[in-house]
Amino acid sequence: LCGLKLGFSDRPKSDWQVKYPLFIKQDWSDHALWWEQKQRWLLRTAWTLEKYGIHADAKLVFMPQHKPLRLGLPNGITLRLRVCFSNPVFQTVMGICRMLNIRHPEELSLLRPIEEKKKKKDKNLAPEIYDLTEVPLSSVSRPCLYNGMPAHFADSPEMEAIYKMLSVTQPPPAPEVIAKQYRPASVVDKAHINGRWLDSSRCLLQQGIQESDKLWLRFKYYATYDMDSKYDAVRLTQLYEQARWAILLEDIDCTEEEMMLFGALQYHISKVAQSEPQIMSNNPAMDDLDSALQSLEVKMEGEGSSASDLLENMTAPDLTDYLKIFRPKRLTLKGYKQYWFKFQDTSISYFKSKEESIGEPIQMINLKGCEVAPDVNVAAQKFLIRLLIPAPEGMNEVYLRCENEQQYAQWMAGCRLASKGRTLADSSFQSEIQSIRSFLAMQKTNSSSSSANASEESINTHSLVSPRYHKKYKPKQLTPRILDAYQNVAQLSLTDALMRFLQIWQALPDFGLSYVVVRFKGSRKDEVLGIAPNRLIRIDLSVGDVVKTWRYNNMKQWNVNWDIRQMAIEFEGNVNIAFSCVTADCKIVHEFIGGYIFMSTRSREKSETLNEELFHKLTGGHEAL
Repeated sequence: LCGLKLGFSDRPKSDWQVKYPLFIKQDWSDHALWWEQKQRWLLRTAWTLEKYGIHADAKLVFMPQHKPLRLGLPNGITLRLRVCFSNPVFQTVMGICRMLNIRHPEELSLLRPIEEKKKKKDKNLAPEIYDLTEVPLSSVSRPCLYNGMPAHFADSPEMEAIYKMLSVTQPPPAPEVIAKQYRPASVVDKAHINGRWLDSSRCLLQQGIQESDKLWLRFKYYATYDMDSKYDAVRLTQLYEQARWAILLEDIDCTEEEMMLFGALQYHISKVAQSEPQIMSNNPAMDDLDSALQSLEVKMEGEGSSASDLLENMTAPDLTDYLKIFRPKRLTLKGYKQYWFKFQDTSISYFKSKEESIGEPIQMINLKGCEVAPDVNVAAQKFLIRLLIPAPEGMNEVYLRCENEQQYAQWMAGCRLASKGRTLADSSFQSEIQSIRSFLAMQKTNSSSSSANASEESINTHSLVSPRYHKKYKPKQLTPRILDAYQNVAQLSLTDALMRFLQIWQALPDFGLSYVVVRFKGSRKDEVLGIAPNRLIRIDLSVGDVVKTWRYNNMKQWNVNWDIRQMAIEFEGNVNIAFSCVTADCKIVHEFIGGYIFMSTRSREKSETLNEELFHKLTGGHEAL
């Protein structure tokens, strides 16, 4: 016999039970052996100890695979629930999302929380923890719904109250609560936060997470897919809360005008959420009937349209006008130059004047696959379109300046469609223009109505804007400005307001960027690598300027040298880059890139079953094997 050291995580109390632990009458089905020296679970029950390579000096611990964990959600609520400590973190997150009724769990992950600095007088103020440890664990991909919520939340009024906290937005936080939160002061601080993500390929116990430890559940990949308010009440609410805190803690930069609009939307959402009854009942049969009627309506509309109407819709509108162009380069003082621009298919051409547009253009810019971002300030009459054009060596930046809202809406809509490979003949061109106009209308001021309402409505403005504006303006200065913006969103329903908040957040220039401090091969200084849903950005750490941009669709392959912890990426056009990571493990960067490529493979045509094997192939590396 081999003299193994066998420990028990839940040691019984009586002498008899200590002497004969295996005769305790309880369910042992969830228990398994944990090999401490190798940090490994022994889950293959058909294998012998010899096959595992276990010798007499090994120490094995017999413990349950599911244990309690404290989980901090984006809206600030802390739950205590049972999670799997033996599966990879990716599967653990799937189990958590299944319990909380969050679809598309691949967009979320777990990270270690930032240590909060507590004052002496705050030591006794422990946050309330809502216990879900009694909720039975289910392997069903979609939980059974009752009154629009998972059946386990409908068991008691207390559980229903917890689900309401998950699916309904929280009131605006008090200014002192915002002040206590950790705020990254620089890009390097943001990069350190990204070093806290857990490895999706390894289990919690392998990463030093113990029973009752606290972790954060957050949206890791900014590639939200298939958002439906009927089924995604919790998902939509938690994404909104994560976006709201990113704005309030200045994790993402925005203009003063945008901040006032965000404040107005928060105020409106809070106001409507308290007054509007939450309709949770979803009848699957009625949903199927609604979708069938909708498709029938579309079909009948198509049959009713004449050939002339179809031909008219297929003809692309003529889009030509004088615009100003600027190519930002380092150490340049040249400003905008005016040219005659012409939109054709998915490209724009520009000429010296309208008269010379018959001949060859100065340049033709192909917009397919480019990045299009707005840079707008309605009050200052600033209407800029920022274009990042793919090039073999990276991305070329171009700014187009429009003279007015009408011109901006048309050219912005055209650029957005062209970037997706669509022409101006696309049926969504006019709806895109209307969407842009409604966005601009939200930023317009209406001083006469806001001054009248300022006396009627009292709002805590410091709960709606970031601390920077607490110092810059007094509440009586902020109130009319927020109420001014509120007039443009006051008619929105709760769902529309939430979606509008997320759309404006997603339109910010720095949206979706996760930063990591790296050192490129051949360089003597640290730089910042920005990881976006569709590109990598090299940023000068000292100045903050974008040096290079590389798109994923130009990527041929990427490799990781696990021995020296260095990443090497090859792009089309014989462009090769290599770097080592400073503020995070290279596995985190590898997982970000592979994860975003995985997100791009999702489509409605494919099965709704999550392709877990493909995710691990793209993100795991040799360590996962």
